[in-house]
Amino acid sequence: MAAFSATISDSSRFLSSTSLPKRKISAPSQCRSFSLSKPFPLSRSNIGSQLGGRKSLNIFVQASVSDISVEKSMDKVHLPKGDMWAVHKFGGTCVGTSQRIKNVADIIISDDSERKLVVVSAMSKVTDMMYDLINKAQSRDDSYISALDAVLEKHNSTALDLLEGDDLASFLSQLHHDVSNLKAMLRAIYIAGHVTESFSDFVVGHGELWSAQMLSYVVRKNGLDCKWMDTREILIVNPTSSNQVDPDFLESEKRLEKWFSQNPSEIIIATGFIASTPQNIPTTLKRDGSDFSAAIMGALFRARQVTIWTDVDGVYSADPRKVSEAVILTKLSYQEAWEMSYFGANVLHPRTIIPVMRYDIPIVIRNIFNLSAPGTTICRSASADVDGQNLDSPVKGFATIDNLALVNVEGTGMAGVPGTASAIFSAVKDVGANVIMISQASSEHSVCFAVPEKEVKAVADALQSRFRQALDAGRLSQVAVIPNCSILAAVGQKMASTPGVSATLFNALAKANINIRAIAQGCSEYNITVVLKREDCIRALRAVHSRFYLSRTTIAMGIIGPGLIGATLLDQLRDQAAVLKEEFNIDLRVMGITGSRTMLLSEVGLDLSRWRELLKQKGQVADLEKFTQHVHGNHFIPNTVLVDCTADSNVASCYHDWLRKGIHVITPNKKANSGPLDKYLKLRALQRQSYTHYFYEATVGAGLPIISTLRGLLETGDRILRIEGIFSGTLSYIFNNFTGTRTFSEVVAEAKVAGFTEPDPRDDLSGTDVARKVIILARESGLKLELSDIPVQTLVPEPLRVRATASAEEFMKQLPEFDKDLAKERQDAEESGEVLRYVGVVDAINQKGVVKLRRYSKSHPFAQLSGSDNIIAFTTTRYKEQPLIVRGPGAGAQVTAGGIFSDILRLASYLGAPS
Repeated sequence: MAAFSATISDSSRFLSSTSLPKRKISAPSQCRSFSLSKPFPLSRSNIGSQLGGRKSLNIFVQASVSDISVEKSMDKVHLPKGDMWAVHKFGGTCVGTSQRIKNVADIIISDDSERKLVVVSAMSKVTDMMYDLINKAQSRDDSYISALDAVLEKHNSTALDLLEGDDLASFLSQLHHDVSNLKAMLRAIYIAGHVTESFSDFVVGHGELWSAQMLSYVVRKNGLDCKWMDTREILIVNPTSSNQVDPDFLESEKRLEKWFSQNPSEIIIATGFIASTPQNIPTTLKRDGSDFSAAIMGALFRARQVTIWTDVDGVYSADPRKVSEAVILTKLSYQEAWEMSYFGANVLHPRTIIPVMRYDIPIVIRNIFNLSAPGTTICRSASADVDGQNLDSPVKGFATIDNLALVNVEGTGMAGVPGTASAIFSAVKDVGANVIMISQASSEHSVCFAVPEKEVKAVADALQSRFRQALDAGRLSQVAVIPNCSILAAVGQKMASTPGVSATLFNALAKANINIRAIAQGCSEYNITVVLKREDCIRALRAVHSRFYLSRTTIAMGIIGPGLIGATLLDQLRDQAAVLKEEFNIDLRVMGITGSRTMLLSEVGLDLSRWRELLKQKGQVADLEKFTQHVHGNHFIPNTVLVDCTADSNVASCYHDWLRKGIHVITPNKKANSGPLDKYLKLRALQRQSYTHYFYEATVGAGLPIISTLRGLLETGDRILRIEGIFSGTLSYIFNNFTGTRTFSEVVAEAKVAGFTEPDPRDDLSGTDVARKVIILARESGLKLELSDIPVQTLVPEPLRVRATASAEEFMKQLPEFDKDLAKERQDAEESGEVLRYVGVVDAINQKGVVKLRRYSKSHPFAQLSGSDNIIAFTTTRYKEQPLIVRGPGAGAQVTAGGIFSDILRLASYLGAPS
């Protein structure tokens, strides 16, 4: 037992360390008081009575700093207060190495403020290391000894880099003395097997003591008047029941006056994080304690400002790890910072703001690793915004909280019954759960609230127990738990005076295909809070941030089919992307390109100036499902569109699934809209029911506004009677040039060489493509027709229709044998003053359609065409006597790609881009 007595005696002597001058024990009521000036001998019986069955350490855990008598008369040196003081706080990362401590000293020296108070944290990771020491010791893990040696070595090597001569000798002597005492105390914990909070707080505070002393030595080396302050002698706090502390400003101010009268200095290096109770027992300021220390000190000194030095450039409009476009806010109001920090933004702990608010002291967040960045100023009001731009956005920023569950208590018996909400939250309080958000409908039929997911089972069980009788009687219908939730909060002081903020927020979420589970907004209107599915949270954050903050519509694009049309579209996007971003705030990012064999994927957007080269060099085996997941799964961009530039029916069959997943679809591919009627109707119904868009202007008129014109007529109440037109640019070219003595085969060959036809001209001459366009227009007009309902007059001679017996080359060789039939039709038409045109017709009155070769007088608009132009005539109740005519180029890669591009920009406009 002698060894144990010696250990306790040795451990008690640590409190006489010079880092805590004039200390004495403040023992609990069951222990007799004793002085630390000499060892406290313990007998075997004494140990038993003092430690009890659990070997309690209260005999030495109640360590305290000495009373600083405030009743005694003050020295003549008076503490000046006001704007001459600047307060700086440097976190653990800022003083993590000897070089960084030198950098901190340089910042202090270069500050031209008349007086400076500097609050420092422990060196990076040291506080965690100190807690680890305690945990290992009370777990009787012998490695606490080597862990303490690591703490010693970290500070020893840092001091050797920073100090020299008497300063080095003095600091190392103190360091080794402190570590020796800590080793004895940890040995006692090891034997007892447990530790009190008071002792734990005392041990972990050593990191701040050591870093403050080292920094003060470094500043003094530069010939400046500098002293270090153990804030346990100054800051007096009252512990609360919620693992927080409340500062006693009156007592702290008295102690500060006393301290300064004895230690006058122009530069004070103060310990962060640590303080004392009114009984002079060492404690800590809990979470984010060093920031809190700086704010309290700023208030006590009535400082001009408090600068919090950290490793980020300031406060972001959203978490930059989740939103790559997040920007630094140059100014925030106290209330905005308070709201954002509550909802998980990496700003400041809400309590940090309270002390400085009392005296309108601004807090500035600066990056010690980027001194050129101005940082973020938190003050009474904030009018300027991003990077000096006076944008005056009603929403300053967004924050999220994950891993929540929603608890819903509902029932008709709740309405009008006083005390129901009180009973609910009393039950929640009894299990110690933290309610993050509350929402109640005015009908009082239900109350829902969000709690951390780890606490929801206890909450649900407590509510089931508390309301068992009401549930059994049917007055309450259920206590439901909705797991896997997240909270998204929009914060801004100007939201209160700006109409439409909520509408804009909800609209942005709806357009990103995100469902809201609950909503809450306080009467102050500083924030709007919504509860979402956890998997939707990041996408929601990016959607609202993009909509509110950047005023930029960002769209992730996947291009399917880099053939002639797709390649032309990619080149158009390349040429126009910069202009769209700079002038129209539209950011189009091609995240992938896929053909039938090869695909190219990117995480941030492809360099479209090199897409052909990259597709060859870095292309991988095409997989449409993987391609879709990649483009849509990029959570940094809230909106996704797949552009199908193929004529593939298999790709078209995916549209419904894509739209259901919230992926917008744009296509010139006619297969989906001209396919089976039931699938078409299902596709359009889904489009109408959701905020997901499906655009297909280029399916009928390439770059001509045919679909949009038809919709405009219908949506304004007009009635379609007939649609008639030349829908094929190829056949338009052929019959515009099928004149005089030229043969039909000669003109077809010319069109093929000019690139107007498909590789096999029978694809154009069969009339099937025109029939698909007719069926699309018929269905858009409300007719429920199948493709098979459209009679088609083919221009392919019957003997040449079987492709298995004749290739495209064979077809072109044999086509002249059949020229006489069409030559006869042309001659008959010319003799009657007419021309031949291959047209499609939608007869809405008789509910039918047809594709055929027709004769028109030479004065008819259809006879006036040239080249490969298309022309479409809409006969409606408004345009009955004189049809509405749309005319222009209807074939060619440039105009078709242009039509697709137009749909992309229309989508951007729908998603919030400025018109």
